[in-house]
Amino acid sequence: MLCPNCHKNSSRVIDSRPTDEGRTIRRRRECESCGYRFTTFERVEQSPLLVIKNDGTREAFSREKILRGVAAACQKRPVTSDQLDKLVDNVENQIRAKGVNEISSKEIGELVMDQLADIDDVAYIRFASIYRQFTDMSSFMKTMEDMMDRHSKK
Repeated sequence: MLCPNCHKNSSRVIDSRPTDEGRTIRRRRECESCGYRFTTFERVEQSPLLVIKNDGTREAFSREKILRGVAAACQKRPVTSDQLDKLVDNVENQIRAKGVNEISSKEIGELVMDQLADIDDVAYIRFASIYRQFTDMSSFMKTMEDMMDRHSKK
């Protein structure tokens, strides 16, 4: 494995342990050249998943893109990076459980919103305001009311 510090290809594994309910292996490595320690993650390569965009184009599914979107919605909110990682894991697992090779961006957005609603109300509204592209105040208020109803049922 290439060292991120000195860029030499001589590292050894110091520690290895399963994470993400056994779907990922976390490895601590040490560069044999410079002694720098770093972490790598190993996971099973999944079959490619395509996202059908609103304009009909297709692009590869990106965990990072979802993570960036929810991280922006959660800015300055009491949401940890572990919660965001778990949210993205849950969304990806739900998609893969469907057994499909293609999924619409709308379906992904709905899955993200379902997960986000359980984490933080404000982040949910922020994400919804961009995802749903509100055209007027009444559609925004409807989303707010739905969130308040959901919150009162808990």
